[in-house]
Amino acid sequence: MRSPRFFCTVITACLMLIVHTSAWAEEQPISIVEDGIEIHGSLLVPTTDTPMPVALIIAGSGPTDRNGNNPVMVNNSLKMLAEGLAEYDIASLRYDKRGVAQSLSTGIAETDLRFEDYIQDAVAWIDLLKADERFSEVWVIGHSEGSLIGMVAANEGDADGFVSLAGIGESADLALKRQLSGQPEPVRSQMMSMIDQLKAGELLGPVDPMFATLFRESVQPYLISWFRYDPAEWVAKLDVPVLIIQGSTDIQVTVEDANALHAASDGQTELVIIEGMNHILKDAPMDRAQNIATYTQADLPLSEGLLAPISEAIQR
Repeated sequence: MRSPRFFCTVITACLMLIVHTSAWAEEQPISIVEDGIEIHGSLLVPTTDTPMPVALIIAGSGPTDRNGNNPVMVNNSLKMLAEGLAEYDIASLRYDKRGVAQSLSTGIAETDLRFEDYIQDAVAWIDLLKADERFSEVWVIGHSEGSLIGMVAANEGDADGFVSLAGIGESADLALKRQLSGQPEPVRSQMMSMIDQLKAGELLGPVDPMFATLFRESVQPYLISWFRYDPAEWVAKLDVPVLIIQGSTDIQVTVEDANALHAASDGQTELVIIEGMNHILKDAPMDRAQNIATYTQADLPLSEGLLAPISEAIQR
């Protein structure tokens, strides 16, 4: 059952001028207001007269915008995903998370941001889409960190299905420890201790500048809130169709993560491993330099095997 706070959300759908029209779809700007913050997105709707499914696409961590880009890396992966789904007569809504791109607001301080804020925003979008008579079902597609946000939001927002793209299979504190395990001593031990303290819900306070990128004082409350959520627990709670997709050449999230999510649901999810697909959903080799190079190739198409399993799951 949804919390009353979601029913009290002030939602304003701003269906303004059509900014993109193609032979098969129309794209419109759309926004909601959460906690006094306007959150902006793009609604892409195939040109058909019959009700169709719609997918809420949730971007990954950091300053990643609705299109899958950040200020230094433009790859258009999520924009391509939305456009690809439209060719299968699946509508989509992708958005800039609060504090990112067009949803950037001077009223948002990093120290006030919590993981629950992202969940609340995603549930508000689900509510908006479920109230739209053009749509027959509402699915959630979460990429990277957006996978965990999407799992929780799909539960709380009564979504009709969920797709995890490159979602981690363990809580963020454990994933972070794994990523930092190769650091030299004593740096590694210091970082592990910091993670343990945050996991216990304790602020670190000011940290040495060498640790500021990961553990600066302003981001510590967010890390504490994020570390509380275990994706294995949340994927097991879903009682709707679930598709887990993972690329074999992803250098940020592993096939083992996908297997862990699949196992957590006692095999009730569908698992698809796409050979040669990396973290931004493009074909790439395992070589790190060549793999990272694709992150700035905006015209590189999505991996060929990606759209079919998603569309089949949603339209089944």
